[in-house]
Amino acid sequence: MPTSFLEIVELPDGRIELRRAEDEGSLVTLNFSEDAKAFLQGQHVEVAKAMLSVGVQMAGRLVEGEMEREEEGPRVLH
Repeated sequence: MPTSFLEIVELPDGRIELRRAEDEGSLVTLNFSEDAKAFLQGQHVEVAKAMLSVGVQMAGRLVEGEMEREEEGPRVLH
């Protein structure tokens, strides 16, 4: 993926997207349920920023070879 500036955008319907600044296409979309938003007391955007930031950092490490890729097949996600 070419290097470009990324932006986090909250859409009118409440979804939060990570996308390239020069493009309207979504790279990642987060959608918090109303229950999750209530639990987070309106701080879901801050949580989304943290989630996306860590994800971008991990993707960068994978690309640079700093992290080992997992084997193919079913995985348990925690």
